[in-house]
Amino acid sequence: RSASVPKGSFYYYFKSKEDFGEALLDHYFCRYQQRVAALMKTSGLSARDKLLCYWERWLENEAGPCESERCLMVKLCAEVADLSEAMRLRLKSGSETAIHQLTELLKQGQHDGSLQHLDPAASAEALYQLWLGASLLAKVQRSDAPLRSAMRNTQQLLHQP
Repeated sequence: RSASVPKGSFYYYFKSKEDFGEALLDHYFCRYQQRVAALMKTSGLSARDKLLCYWERWLENEAGPCESERCLMVKLCAEVADLSEAMRLRLKSGSETAIHQLTELLKQGQHDGSLQHLDPAASAEALYQLWLGASLLAKVQRSDAPLRSAMRNTQQLLHQP
């Protein structure tokens, strides 16, 4: 109604609201993965610095009010995972890809010497889980304190010799 789009036009492009949700998630994760890929290619930064930049961007995106598609993963993971198998699978795939990208950055850190002390796959998964949980708590508490705590823990983990 707000967009003044007739219902028939919506269903011309999407079979159902769930189909629309899947397309929305596909678009979101495509853009998200492109941003991470661009960060990974940034020259002049160590892998550790790239990871810290990644988490700083996460903090900036999640600390403020949720606008547009900035926090779509955080909003939908708890909301639709039990309601739509197709959307749950999209969320699962998107989070697995994000963890894979983080793993690759951690492997770069082993190669460039900035993160030799970490197991790339285990650390990527733990960090992603930490930040996703902190983002959910930030929404519940309406405070950026959980995100700031996640940042402190991340900085400690990434700066250990």
